[in-house]
Amino acid sequence: MASIEEIPTHVQQAINTFVEAAKQAFESELSAIVLYGSAAEGRLRATSDVNMLLVLKRFDQAQADRMREPMRLAHAAVQMNAMFVLETEIQAAMEAFAVKFADIHARHQVLYGNDPFTHLRTAKADVVRRLKQVLLNLQLRLRERYILTSLREEQLALVIADTVGPLRASAASLRQIEGQSPLPPKQALESIVQELQDPLLNDLLHDLSTAREESQLAPGKAGSTLMNILRLIQHLRQRTERLDQP
Repeated sequence: MASIEEIPTHVQQAINTFVEAAKQAFESELSAIVLYGSAAEGRLRATSDVNMLLVLKRFDQAQADRMREPMRLAHAAVQMNAMFVLETEIQAAMEAFAVKFADIHARHQVLYGNDPFTHLRTAKADVVRRLKQVLLNLQLRLRERYILTSLREEQLALVIADTVGPLRASAASLRQIEGQSPLPPKQALESIVQELQDPLLNDLLHDLSTAREESQLAPGKAGSTLMNILRLIQHLRQRTERLDQP
């Protein structure tokens, strides 16, 4: 995992300021601050969010109020998002959001306190169950968004950009529960697409990266890109379903 010093200086400064503010705001109720996702592995892009997980002993209103301005400033400065989880909720969160927390477990850095994942593991059955839900939900949502926004390509490109994160995380989780060597989410999706050898998906990876980084696609491209995403998700769902077969 990359060092925090490897990310851009302004992002590093925003993270350090946020961490200090959280320590002062929550005091002894703060158990850990964890950086996760692309920033934690040194793959932060200009359009990437900075994702933080704060583990608390309890969520006190007065303490939370002290974090309002630091949170607002960090979000504005570096697109920072923060998840506030109680110590007693970690295991339940890992079971309920198994795909997301499997990704967090694989790509995180502890910036303060103890690693909350040291003795926790996401059960394979939970990941399979949640992966099925995530993929089906993506399909259903994308079908609706296509019909609703496909006449406005700029809007459809934003829908595609929002899909890239969960699609990549799903690919990484799928490889993990299949027992394959772990890969970062982007590389995991690339690996699966290459394995499929589906000519209709040849340009999809490039289009996904373009939508993610530029929030737009070439004219006439968004509709076919979304349909190819649906095609890929169907492949992923079929592959996930096979994990339940004896």
